[in-house]
Amino acid sequence: MEVRDEKLIPWPRTEEAVRKEIAAYYAMITHLDHQIGRIITALDDTGKRGNTIIVFAGDNGLALGSHGLLGKQNLYDHSVRVPLVFNGPGAPRGRSSDALCYLYDVFPTVCGLSGVVVPQTVEGRGLVPLMHGGGASEREEIFGAYGDVQRMVRTERWKLIHYPHVDRTQLFDLKSDPDELRDLSSQSKQARRVAELRLRLRALQEYYDDPMLAPATNSP
Repeated sequence: MEVRDEKLIPWPRTEEAVRKEIAAYYAMITHLDHQIGRIITALDDTGKRGNTIIVFAGDNGLALGSHGLLGKQNLYDHSVRVPLVFNGPGAPRGRSSDALCYLYDVFPTVCGLSGVVVPQTVEGRGLVPLMHGGGASEREEIFGAYGDVQRMVRTERWKLIHYPHVDRTQLFDLKSDPDELRDLSSQSKQARRVAELRLRLRALQEYYDDPMLAPATNSP
């Protein structure tokens, strides 16, 4: 709680202070939107729009008051999820997808859109089939981490966050609770789900050689 953005306004957070942060954020969005417009206009004016692939992505987002937080030092969706838009040849218009992906999937996707062979050393997965509705999500789960204090596994519907230093776990049903306001981890009927997700988290930590490897737990 005492790092970077979290120290920009005092505790407890006040509505006025949070509103100022949101206003500044919206101002930056407006400025960025204008600059993207300049790029597109230049492409139109030079006749290059038709053979240019535009990729819009972003860094992790600021909390701006959600969960009482300001920065991106957390694993809630408001900070973990980032924008990702493809525009240009090979990218269909008006299509969106809820498929799970990482930003390092951008490189093989651009290769696919431009007809370039993806190098064997690339770990990302191309998203072109998803763009055209010809394939299911390449990933069943997503792994997230912040420093040595938070770890996450997220499926299409469920998210489990583990805080290794205090051995605290949170479970959220993103379908019924997209704002992640109701922690279900203590409910007895969710005990098996928590155990299963902890095992999936551990498997991901092993895959990514995470030094903060979660302890194994047995299913109830």
